[in-house]
Amino acid sequence: MATTTKPTALDPRDFLAIDALLDDEERAIRDTVRQFVRDRILPEVGEWFEQAILPRELVQEIGKLGLFGMHLEGYGLPGASAVAYGLTCMELEAGDSGVRSLVSVQGSLAMFSIWKWGSEEQKQRWLPGMHTGELIGCFGLTEPDAGSDPGSMRTTARRDGSDWVLNGSKMWITNGTIADVATVWARTEDGQINGFLVERGMPGFEAPEMHHKISLRASVTSELVLHDVRVPEENRFPEVSSLRGPLSCLNEARYGIVWGAVGAGRACYESALEYAKERIVFGKPIAGYQLTQQKLAEMALEINRATLVALHIGRMKDDGTLLPQHVSMGKMGNVRGAIEVARSARTILGGNGITLEYPVIRHANNLESVLTYEGTHEVHTLVVGQAITGENAFR
Repeated sequence: MATTTKPTALDPRDFLAIDALLDDEERAIRDTVRQFVRDRILPEVGEWFEQAILPRELVQEIGKLGLFGMHLEGYGLPGASAVAYGLTCMELEAGDSGVRSLVSVQGSLAMFSIWKWGSEEQKQRWLPGMHTGELIGCFGLTEPDAGSDPGSMRTTARRDGSDWVLNGSKMWITNGTIADVATVWARTEDGQINGFLVERGMPGFEAPEMHHKISLRASVTSELVLHDVRVPEENRFPEVSSLRGPLSCLNEARYGIVWGAVGAGRACYESALEYAKERIVFGKPIAGYQLTQQKLAEMALEINRATLVALHIGRMKDDGTLLPQHVSMGKMGNVRGAIEVARSARTILGGNGITLEYPVIRHANNLESVLTYEGTHEVHTLVVGQAITGENAFR
């Protein structure tokens, strides 16, 4: 149980004393990741963003911390709580959305798909190495013409003897170019949706990196191209043959975003707060002006609200009472709120707000991607709307 202590003074960075709602283990994990971000990510991430790179050695460093698939059990995985994993996502995204995406896609999509739907042989082969960062995975569901409607996927899998032959393409795939294995979802000749583990180097499989992004630049984003890729039967997931497979994985990733968005928004708020105290205009800090205080108060309200939402959803997940619709509400609210915080923080920083010397514009740009990946804001709105009204507005 979390230990509650009465706060002795208001903390502008934790106004509602939410830290007191965490237990000692959760705080220890949070603090470890926070220190890693401060020491390793923040000093360099502006350059990574500007150069559009993600250092490969960072993968091994994160692996040594045990963050990949930390919320999964067995096969050498630590089985951390959902709240501990959420706090990890929050701290990573306070560094950069691209770093959190690296961990989220590796653990909640690629690893989770194997852990949930793979054979025992597939789990033994891939999960231990993916946990340590020795092996990288990606998740191939989104297509050029099938984003919010994955049921319209055109990637096909045709049985040929003891193998499957895959044809098609996937878009906006995080980690794709550096991945050792890709979970690729494809439609079989009988109309079912199957998952396949496509390995680097299989003939006909390419994963070119996508360039010219102005968001998530410190992240590897790729296309997956499959041209008559022959995949053995032992690389097919045996436990799922419908959209239930990939959608269950997406819900895991969306959960991490509920927390991650709070981290991005918090970083913008803290940067604006510090700047407002130091920036002198007309003889006093701009923090002393009413309009600036209004902006900062609204930011503090949003960050504290979003943190409480994320924590409550995390407790529900640990208790086994969380539904996908709860995650949809968390994502739509927390990401929208983080974007509003980032935009308001940018105005407080003035011209400095558009430089990479401060984190605000980088987070603002990244959050534009977070708003639409793993389900757009509009899609999650309709998921919640259907849950509230009982009416399906998707068709």
